[in-house]
Amino acid sequence: MNTPFRGMENLDEVYFIGIGGIGMSAIARFFKEGGVKVSGYDKTETALTKELVAGGIPVHYEENTDLIPKQPGLVVYTPAIPEQHQELQYYREKGIEVVKRSDVLQLISKSSFNICIAGTHGKTTITTMVAHLLRDSGFGCNAFLGGIAVNYGTNFWSSPKNVCVIEADEYDRSFLKLDPDIAIITAMDADHLDIYGTAAAMEDAFIGFSEKIRKGGILIRQFGLKRGRELKGDQQVTYSLQNENAVAYASNIRMMQGGYEYDVVIGEERIEKIRLNMGGMHNVENTVAAITVASSLGIEPDRIRAAVESFRGVKRRFEYLIKNERLVFIDDYAHHPEELKALITGAKTLFPQRKCTVIFQPHLYSRTRDLADGFASSLDLADEVVLLPIYPARELPLEGVDSNMILDQMKGDYKSVMDKQELLNWIASDFAQTVNRDFGEILITAGAGDIDMLLENIKESLKNV
Repeated sequence: MNTPFRGMENLDEVYFIGIGGIGMSAIARFFKEGGVKVSGYDKTETALTKELVAGGIPVHYEENTDLIPKQPGLVVYTPAIPEQHQELQYYREKGIEVVKRSDVLQLISKSSFNICIAGTHGKTTITTMVAHLLRDSGFGCNAFLGGIAVNYGTNFWSSPKNVCVIEADEYDRSFLKLDPDIAIITAMDADHLDIYGTAAAMEDAFIGFSEKIRKGGILIRQFGLKRGRELKGDQQVTYSLQNENAVAYASNIRMMQGGYEYDVVIGEERIEKIRLNMGGMHNVENTVAAITVASSLGIEPDRIRAAVESFRGVKRRFEYLIKNERLVFIDDYAHHPEELKALITGAKTLFPQRKCTVIFQPHLYSRTRDLADGFASSLDLADEVVLLPIYPARELPLEGVDSNMILDQMKGDYKSVMDKQELLNWIASDFAQTVNRDFGEILITAGAGDIDMLLENIKESLKNV
């Protein structure tokens, strides 16, 4: 393998079970770029798997041992794959090395300088911002992202520089296998309770992640985190949107044409006239964290300023699909109550007086059960809400848990549950015909399931609005 990373020099073929996952596909691209033969399985065809196939990585969608390579040097699987999966069982029975995605990331990053971004919200955007800042400024980095960077159309890129920017995933405790030199923790809100059991146990895992920071490393943590003072790290820097008690924060924030201009203060340093061309005040805060990383690496203010201004965002993170005086259509990956709250509040702040309609697809039965009241409260910030059925992902149905569990706790009058076809019919026949042309409207699609497969049809129905 043509790679600067130790421990994988002799690999000639790698097979991925669950290759369509955003984190898995980044590692698949890493091996492909290193000259390794790569192929994989996933449950369904998606835009991401189509891109992998177009890039020379074969993918099949049938659980079938006749379709798999018989002697790959390594098999990588996602923890979302069930233990009884036929292909996974085949490789284990044959004694072929089978590892989780997190094990590969651990090996890749063992001998590199690592910037690892963790947290229950914002980590994908901040990871992509940091990687873009380092790439655009000429500093250089290898990037393993949890989303598609719009600037580059990919979730992975390589560099001769022995620096890795890694999205550190708390699911399945994966992030505990990383050794950061610089770590960011954005939030520790309750999530993945199917894995952790309690919010306190999940918080303990974040504390464990901070203990993995290498000697002399830096922890950059959001100001005011619950149990934030228990986090470790020889050097600690707090960041905030505007709270001047934090070490790093934004000031003089001005809204400009769906984006923002502001200054960033980091201790005694002030970087003036930062321009961010994407929506959401939470994204201003995200840039504060990313800029703090760049500043700590000695990147000059002018280069930081230019990189932020050229940043085009992450696909499905406050992504503008339509933006005109009549309709703003935003798509977002939000799948936690706090993310929905930030998304809806950000959109309504940028486009005041416009009616806000949200289409939300809940993700996981367990998350819906555990956080239904929070989802209801956040969705009540919208003027109208349409809920799709729950996207199950890796889970089997839970008795009594469906989208009505959220709907029944909502206080708003304009709310409904529709299946996908009903939604598309409603968009075409009702929503598109009644858009307020005087004040304009906001339409938001949100969720971490397969709601993105509906976007082209929705856009088509709205092209003449």
